[in-house]
Formats: sequence, structure tokens, C-alpha cells
Amino acid sequence: MTELLGSYVPIAIFIGIALVIGVALLIAPFAVAFKAPDSEKLSAYECGFNAFDDARMKFDIRFYLVSILFIIFDLEVAFLFPWAVSFHQLGWFGFWSMMVFLSVLTIGFIYEWKKGALEWN
Repeated sequence: MTELLGSYVPIAIFIGIALVIGVALLIAPFAVAFKAPDSEKLSAYECGFNAFDDARMKFDIRFYLVSILFIIFDLEVAFLFPWAVSFHQLGWFGFWSMMVFLSVLTIGFIYEWKKGALEWN
């Protein structure tokens, strides 16, 4: 029985050290933090200049279109890496499947470009 309990001693030591480190990391900022923050540090900061409007202001729809385009092309790259790694095993079917995928994305990109969704005037 003591042999069985003895095998748990390293786990108990590990949990104890983790608790001590965790509590120390929670208490340390209160002990060493600077207590008088600057008013500039407490002010709202937005992209290099002071906030000038309500946080719930309406964004232009083009912002969302560009962000969706970024996500689409980011996912495209995420699909291209595994496809390129397993290209030899996929054969011609894998090649043409990826070409169809890329052509659909290219047609969508050209459509948005022609509609002027990427213009920031």
C-alpha cells in the first residue's frame, strides 16, 4: 500500500509547485505594480490616435467585404498546403478538383473587383 502511495508523491509535488507558482503569479502584480497610472495611459487608444466617436458607430460595408475576402483567401492557402503535400497521391482527380476550387475563387474575386467592392473612394 505504501508503495502505491509512494508512486503518487511526484504528482503531489508537481501539483504543489504549480499551486505555489500560480498563487505567486496572481499576487506578484499587486506587490510590484506602479500605483499611480498616467491619465494618458488610462485613455482610450485606437490605431495611433485618440478615439473620436462611439464604439457602436457603423462601419462601411466595404470593411466587411475586404475582411470576408481575407478570410476566403486565407482559407484557400490553408487548403493549398495539404493539397501540395499529398499531390502525388491525389493524381489527376485531385489536380482538377483544386483547379475547379481555385477557378471558383478567382471568378468570385473578379466579380467583386468589377462591382467595385474593393474601391475605397
